[in-house]
Amino acid sequence: MTSEELIKKARASHPVIRIGKNGLNDGVINEIKRRLKQDKVLKVKVATEDDVNEVARKVAESVGAKLIETRGFTFILAKDDSS
Repeated sequence: MTSEELIKKARASHPVIRIGKNGLNDGVINEIKRRLKQDKVLKVKVATEDDVNEVARKVAESVGAKLIETRGFTFILAKDDSS
């Protein structure tokens, strides 16, 4: 599958990872890294009071991924092939 096909599939799917009330922690970051390595594209839902755009930017930076889009309380990450 091309990266565009993977992103289209992620948009149509349910979130794979949920960031809960406790926010970001090492366990969540490690799980996101693991799933990105496995799946290349990942949909994440945020259930915190924090700004979703800020959380998405922090996660993308922490895991070395590209932030594809933010919509509502969800965002999509793609593995950055350059890293």
